[in-house]
Amino acid sequence: MGIDYYAILEINRNATDADIKKSYRRLALKNHPGRRPDYFDAFRDIAEAYDVLSDLRKKATYDKFGEEGLKGGVPQEFVGNGAWSAPYVFHENPNKTFRLFFGGDNPFADFSAGAEDGSGGVPSQERRSQDGPIERDLSLTLDDLYHGCTKKIKISRRVMNEDGHTSSIKEKILSIAVKPGWNEGTRVTFPEEGDQGPNSVPADIVFIVRQKPHPWFTRQRDNLVYKASISLEMALTGFSVDVETLDGRLVNIPVNDIVHPGYSKVVPAEGMPLSQRPGGLRGDLVLTFDTQFPPKLSPESKRLIKHALSL
Repeated sequence: MGIDYYAILEINRNATDADIKKSYRRLALKNHPGRRPDYFDAFRDIAEAYDVLSDLRKKATYDKFGEEGLKGGVPQEFVGNGAWSAPYVFHENPNKTFRLFFGGDNPFADFSAGAEDGSGGVPSQERRSQDGPIERDLSLTLDDLYHGCTKKIKISRRVMNEDGHTSSIKEKILSIAVKPGWNEGTRVTFPEEGDQGPNSVPADIVFIVRQKPHPWFTRQRDNLVYKASISLEMALTGFSVDVETLDGRLVNIPVNDIVHPGYSKVVPAEGMPLSQRPGGLRGDLVLTFDTQFPPKLSPESKRLIKHALSL
């Protein structure tokens, strides 16, 4: 058969792609010329073995036809079986294979530093780092946050191919279960769903809740605030307000107090669900008022008001 790539990588023929990568990592670090200058030939053979066995088509050709078939080319009738039809020629640059696997232009440059800091002689580039989180806004209506809902978001991310060297763009659907009562600023984290790289941990993707404006409610944490426009007469003599709640009920709220500047009326348990306290507990509904004063009064109206207020 000629060269035994499996023996070079110290694996058997049933080895998985993960086994191949693991063995190459171990042997490439062990035999790198930066550590053992007299082992360049072994380092080169390890690179060639990995270049063949980590590529499904090259591996299929090698497994069936051996080194001779791999490097001599495969007859045309075998091409349909996934075989590599063109003769294989190793690029003779084991450092290129090493760089593609570990990342970086000079991935063994910090080897000595790794040995000094107690990392066991592993290059600094092998100790994979993670980029900061990718933050995106998650825009939700007040109704979404009141009732809870499920949002499905499509993302595009770079994913490493099976060869461990190249990558492609793939789409993925992330599902977010919005709980009733979530506040603005709530963060939902999907660990390691960012772009993949040969020598880095994918970044986390973080969605941050942003609340869309509502036509008649504003929100103050767990409370809902409703502003009613009333006349001066109503402010002084009493009235009632009909408020349609977010769950579709029409609540009649009587106001018998004098509505002075800064006055508000609290209706308990008609606000937002308390997400941190399950069991149906809710915040409050707070009514505030915009009192409309008459643009002018007749002398008789002024006299009557003065009389009424003096009683």
